[in-house]
Amino acid sequence: MGGTNELGYGWLTPGLSWTMAVLGSALGLRCMVRAIAADGRSRRNWLLTGAAAIGAGIWTMHFIAMLGFTVTGTDIRYDVPLTLLSLLVAVLFVGVGAFAVGYGRHRNRSLLLGGVTTGLGITAMHYLGMAALRLHGTVGYRPATVAVSAVIAIVAATAALWAGLNIRGPLAAGAASVVMGLAVSSMHYTGMAAVVITVHPGQDPLPGVTAIQFIFPLAVGLGSALFLTSAFVALSPTTQPPTARRAPQQPASAR
Repeated sequence: MGGTNELGYGWLTPGLSWTMAVLGSALGLRCMVRAIAADGRSRRNWLLTGAAAIGAGIWTMHFIAMLGFTVTGTDIRYDVPLTLLSLLVAVLFVGVGAFAVGYGRHRNRSLLLGGVTTGLGITAMHYLGMAALRLHGTVGYRPATVAVSAVIAIVAATAALWAGLNIRGPLAAGAASVVMGLAVSSMHYTGMAAVVITVHPGQDPLPGVTAIQFIFPLAVGLGSALFLTSAFVALSPTTQPPTARRAPQQPASAR
């Protein structure tokens, strides 16, 4: 007979996951700044880089946090295709949000559209990742807490895009990244607070792979890619806004 069992989250993984969220946010914000100051293919490339950085950073944060996740009375495995799909969803939705802001003609409307789209993508990534769980039991959710986690994701995403449009100084950008990391981590643990797992003890082998077999190597690989991309962005020359590249020519009569 099953029962609702105690969930564990580890003591080290919250700090590591927050660090990855901060790194992804910082890199994404710098890419957004470069994108707004560029045009043509350069703007597109910076937006793509920023979307990949934020999406991968949020996904890595989620699954590093999941490395410490335990359920009393059952082992845990992960479905590989669903786990990879959650990464793809994160990057795609963040990309849609970034392009909405980067190319939108109406700033406030584009910011709202981009924030909602990106926030829903973060939420979808989280719950797709949770759907990849394989254990001896059933997973349920508290609807009200799920709704709160979605609201946190949308607010955090909108704040990140706003920061990308408005924050220029490195200190201000660093502070925004720390706040973003806290917001994204809060969304994750709010979503985890919505989880209700009822364990049905069994001896049958679980399908899927363990976190150490699959998620840990992938998270480390994505984390390393974020660090390398951060170095590339830091060393890239800053582009002046398109409107500031050419000084307006004086009329011939005024020369």
